[in-house]
Amino acid sequence: MNLKVSILIPVFNRDSIIQQTIQSALEQNYKNIEVIVVDNASTDNTWQIIQSIAIQDSRVKAFRNDTNLGPVRNWLRCVEEASGEYGKILWSDDLIAPDFIEKTLPLLKDDNVGFVFTGTKIFSGEKPKNEKVCYSLGKTGLYPSLHYIENVIYERNMPVSPGCAIFRMEDIRKNLWLDVPNQINSDFSMHAIGNDVLLFLLTAKDYKFFANVAEPLSFFRAHEGSISVSSTSGKLPLHYALAKSYFIEKYLPSEAACYASKIQIMLWRYKDSGKYGMETVDDFFSKPLILSKICLIKNILTSSLRIPKHLIKKLINKK
Repeated sequence: MNLKVSILIPVFNRDSIIQQTIQSALEQNYKNIEVIVVDNASTDNTWQIIQSIAIQDSRVKAFRNDTNLGPVRNWLRCVEEASGEYGKILWSDDLIAPDFIEKTLPLLKDDNVGFVFTGTKIFSGEKPKNEKVCYSLGKTGLYPSLHYIENVIYERNMPVSPGCAIFRMEDIRKNLWLDVPNQINSDFSMHAIGNDVLLFLLTAKDYKFFANVAEPLSFFRAHEGSISVSSTSGKLPLHYALAKSYFIEKYLPSEAACYASKIQIMLWRYKDSGKYGMETVDDFFSKPLILSKICLIKNILTSSLRIPKHLIKKLINKK
């Protein structure tokens, strides 16, 4: 299997780390790669660093936007410039091991497999060390796509970021959306929270299996400039819930009432959710839903949110 893999690196203002990220892509044992780097009109020295690397290595295809397009439009610019059969999104602050493509790509030989993701370490500082491994299912191999869908919806050790995954380029082109339909006019093209998990979900629904490489071959950097760290006050989980709600209502409606109960608990937890336009469960769905009482109680019992006993009793007895 020697088909081309496009490694896609969208970047904005990462002059302190972009060289390390690009280098981790170029150090792949699998040789038939192109590294597409699109600079989103950085105001620091990011573009100069990218240019110097591209001059030295012809596998690096460097592009620069005249103005900042917003994050998701920059992701899609990477996709437009890619010519490979397979695509691996590598966020500008993350790293991959030299054998990432070598060990993931063979699992995509099976036409029934939609994507492959690897075990992942989340690190801070210069290099990963002894961090805990996330997203490892214990054994490398194929798993039913429904296993991913059900577990990512309820946040059970499944990735939402494609930074640890590899896809067919045709699926990235089809399923990496600029925006996500929603009732509150949230601009997913600019906050970029939810488009990523929707790429996984929309791809998973079209395939029988996904695959996992158990060992950690992906490394996510935690720092103040990352979306996951800079998003506070419930912004991150609430917007992911908004994207997941779209998918559930359209493709998995039997799960909607149960997921709505999870959203209700999130709204209780994040008291300032209204500033994002999310005040009631109805804001997440196009049609009103009756929450599943059983799911609500289960979610309360497994939640870190402390609900007064009298409220739990009221919920149980509510007709």
